Amino acid sequence: MTKEVNPFSKLTSLSYLWNIHTISFLMHLKMDDIQVDVAVIGAGISGLSAACLLKKTGLRVAVLEAQDRVGGRTYTVRHPAHGSVDVGGAYIGPTQNRVYRLVKELGLQVYNVNEDHRTVLYLNGSWSTFKGNIPSLKNPVSYLDLNHAIRTIDKMAEQVPLAAPWKAAKAKEWDSMTVQEFINSLCWTREVKGIIKIFVNAVFTSEAHELSLLFFLQYVHSGHNVNRLSLITDGAQEKKIVGGSQQLSERMSDRLGGDVHLSSPVTSVTQDDKGVVVNSPDGKVVKCQYVISAMPLPLLSRVHFSPPLPGLKAQLIQHVPMGSIIKTNMFYSTPFWRELDLSGIALSDTGPSATCFDDTKPDGSHPAIMAFILADQCRSITQLTKEARKQKLCQQFADMFKCKKFLEPVGYVEKNWMEDEYSGGCYTVTLPPGVLSQYGSEMRKPHHRLYFAGTETATEWTGYMDGAIQAGERAAREVLFAEGKIKESEIMQDEPESEDFPATPLPTSWVEQNMPSVTAVVTSVMLAGCVGVGAIILQML
Repeated sequence: MTKEVNPFSKLTSLSYLWNIHTISFLMHLKMDDIQVDVAVIGAGISGLSAACLLKKTGLRVAVLEAQDRVGGRTYTVRHPAHGSVDVGGAYIGPTQNRVYRLVKELGLQVYNVNEDHRTVLYLNGSWSTFKGNIPSLKNPVSYLDLNHAIRTIDKMAEQVPLAAPWKAAKAKEWDSMTVQEFINSLCWTREVKGIIKIFVNAVFTSEAHELSLLFFLQYVHSGHNVNRLSLITDGAQEKKIVGGSQQLSERMSDRLGGDVHLSSPVTSVTQDDKGVVVNSPDGKVVKCQYVISAMPLPLLSRVHFSPPLPGLKAQLIQHVPMGSIIKTNMFYSTPFWRELDLSGIALSDTGPSATCFDDTKPDGSHPAIMAFILADQCRSITQLTKEARKQKLCQQFADMFKCKKFLEPVGYVEKNWMEDEYSGGCYTVTLPPGVLSQYGSEMRKPHHRLYFAGTETATEWTGYMDGAIQAGERAAREVLFAEGKIKESEIMQDEPESEDFPATPLPTSWVEQNMPSVTAVVTSVMLAGCVGVGAIILQML
């Protein structure tokens, strides 16, 4: 007896399979097609600050991060032997109130960088130590020269509007000059020229001949003044975050949860009157109303924009390289330098590192010296192996601190930011002559539904973590203004001073304010000489 076959059974089975595949296909599309109000490109401090502010107002966000971690140019390596090691941005100080506010909100703690002992100055082959803010200089005239240089730079920087430096009265003149040309015309002594070179290398990760004077002055103004930028106590290098600075991004990312998508580099941004479509090579498609880019400016050239970025914006991107830096940490069994009354801080014009700091943890564990390899030194030493760089640094430490124990490290960690695919360098962009006055107004200017964050677009503490927060929150408020949720006057907002970490004023003494320049002294001597010669001649007549 043959079994009766239902003629519709195969069709029913096929229909069932088709429905299953269709549902699966539609579910797949729904998973990849992300619908939000705002897409943020970059999960560093700036992008995450923008996303958190927008989410707090009720907008839906998606953060697309190219790397497999959050943090951007802050990166804390959790090393099995050496604990948490900041190989990216790490230092914070007075008047950086946005960082202090975020530290408090996220439940983090800070500690002071050690400056309890002597600092070493190794300059022009001459060795000296000092405590406090004033270096020991061999030439007495150098004190006049250094004081005059700092006062002159600060006064000129105050003349540069933070939000529009291209509107400074002497913008074109200053933007046509390199910092090196300015230093050569300003300073008399070799010692002071060397100190300012170290300052430029350490703050800008570039050489003085690569920088526009206008950009230099705007950057100094954004950090208040030369002393605030360069000092440890009462300065930008005063404190670090216990456990590492990447926690700022990690804890903001935790708040955003599934809104952060790692390993998702953006390849295209397409806008029209209806909205924006953002694509990632992993198949993610984000449909949104607005986009905030928190990428480093030079990396924007990797993204296809439709419609294209304006010509001036495209030119700006082509003219702004990132700084050159390798950040290093050399570990020792004990902080033996403190027994020698040395702070572990040194300034040097010889060797791979221009400046280094004690990086021992606040509980005394993992004794270390952190050193920056910067600008030309960085570009030359990157050709060597990691081990060769380590040996050169050990030898430099031994020479600078006059102690052979520095030749016996127990560990070494470094990060070459020039090799970082999604940063291209650190700390931030550098502007050569002619760029800021010609293209500076494009830095923050939106492109239809596309807005720009990132620390390079900040008006305060440009290049620092505080500037990254300001820029991200400003870009978020630009979106909120476009949505009609706030007034235009609310886009740029001042930050109240931190109640927990108020800034100590850095007043200049009467002597500093009235100390003559070398030029003035030389002129006075020459005038006195002329008067004396004139008197002698009159007596002879």
